[in-house]
Amino acid sequence: MSRRKPSDTPPPWVRHFDDELVGLDPEDPDARAFAQHLDRMQRQRPGFTVEGYLDGVQDFAESANRAQGLRWWFAMVMVALLLLGAVWAVGRAVVFVLSTWL
Repeated sequence: MSRRKPSDTPPPWVRHFDDELVGLDPEDPDARAFAQHLDRMQRQRPGFTVEGYLDGVQDFAESANRAQGLRWWFAMVMVALLLLGAVWAVGRAVVFVLSTWL
């Protein structure tokens, strides 16, 4: 008997979309995916706050994990470029601080 990991269980049906999803089976994976898509599209976030930016990063990470093929590679290139830019900026700051103090 195989045991399922908690991450393998499908997310719960989003109930606030019952009116839009009338007649669809809540156990159908495609209907669940569509309900989750509607939830992501209509989610309200605080704008211009740290929480809002972190929610955006979380959405990017989740969509990159769902992506396949060329989209996955593009997401990985974007992440690598962002990390490279962060390392470059931190390196420049360290060089500036050290050159100022010495």
